[in-house]
Amino acid sequence: MTKDAAGRIIIALDVKSGQEGLDMAGRLDAARIFKVGLELFTAEGPGFLGKLRSSGKEIFLDLKLHDIPNTVAGAVRSGARHGVRMMTLHTAGGSAMMAAAAAAARETADHEGTLRPLLLGVTVLTSLKEDDLAEIGMNASVEDQVLRLAGLARAAGLDGVVCSPREIEAVRRESGQDFLIVTPGIRPAGADVQDQKRIMTPEEAVALGADYLVIGRPITGAPSPAEAFRNIAAAIEI
Repeated sequence: MTKDAAGRIIIALDVKSGQEGLDMAGRLDAARIFKVGLELFTAEGPGFLGKLRSSGKEIFLDLKLHDIPNTVAGAVRSGARHGVRMMTLHTAGGSAMMAAAAAAARETADHEGTLRPLLLGVTVLTSLKEDDLAEIGMNASVEDQVLRLAGLARAAGLDGVVCSPREIEAVRRESGQDFLIVTPGIRPAGADVQDQKRIMTPEEAVALGADYLVIGRPITGAPSPAEAFRNIAAAIEI
């Protein structure tokens, strides 16, 4: 296992309390990046981010921001001040919202003398299929919708997108090698797919061009999370 392989895995802390999250981070010494999502952030607040950073971990703040440009820009400023490494926002918020977020990230990092957080646009959730898109009035295929939104994100100055493994190849082809692709919906062979619909193994996702893999329960729910992490990192080592 190499450091690079370990650094490509983002551990989803899908737990109910901060103590559970810190305990899991402690059990996963080799893991570097941890996802804090809506449930944990709502339960614990921004103070948890400091505790996680103090333990030596980097934070992927996955709140999928979606609001008017000024509000989203303010949330990005707050995230940057808390030292998060990555943040997500919904590409469906539009170009002006994404551009305001990108500007806020740059300006805050420059002003505070901190590392600029990477901004990632959420395209189509991995729990959705084409029937689900049609239900809410989107008549494009999943892939076409992802590509449309990825193009808007890139033009607005975002660093990359979050998309399912099934769209990795198309996004990489259209957006180039310097555009980050973060991929949830990752399940090792034989794992329970649970609530994900567009899934893939870690090896397949990396081979297609994913930069980061978001993995939760296949690691955190394993009898030995550290061993599960090592096995996946070894599988994607290139």
